[in-house]
Amino acid sequence: MRPSTLLLRIGATGLLVAAGLAGPTVAQAPAGAPAGPPPEARSYPTPTNLKVLPKDTTGRQVHEIMREWERSLGIQCGSCHAEDAENLGPDGRPLLNFAADSKPMKAVARAMYAMTEQINQSYLAKIDGSGVPLACGTCHRGHLEPEPFVMPQEGQQPAAPQPPDVEKPLSE
Repeated sequence: MRPSTLLLRIGATGLLVAAGLAGPTVAQAPAGAPAGPPPEARSYPTPTNLKVLPKDTTGRQVHEIMREWERSLGIQCGSCHAEDAENLGPDGRPLLNFAADSKPMKAVARAMYAMTEQINQSYLAKIDGSGVPLACGTCHRGHLEPEPFVMPQEGQQPAAPQPPDVEKPLSE
């Protein structure tokens, strides 16, 4: 496994869009439903259709990466993953087809991931003491669209980053 990928999982604030590269469909809990078994007790399907994540990434690792991306961007799985109308969950709603590439946002997520990996490996890794790699949250800070930087007026202190307006519960 590449060192930058390991760093991502350990300390980065999240990588990009919930760009579902997870694999076969997994049931989603309805809003307000119990969370189910803790993540360490769940089993995750073997990922399929991995195009930018390392091929040896496990289902659990993909799930954790996607959760980071959700928090970093303030989005849900359905932003990148298409519904599978032929595969219904226990609540009668279509499940998501994580392997499908039909939503344009998934291609954006892959491009953004590739960009951050390139920046981390080709540039930041060459700076002594740079420490923290670039990740989704570096720019997005909980918003799908990064807020533009506004140069402070001379003599003013830059504004502190603001947390996201509303914390959305993450669905399973």
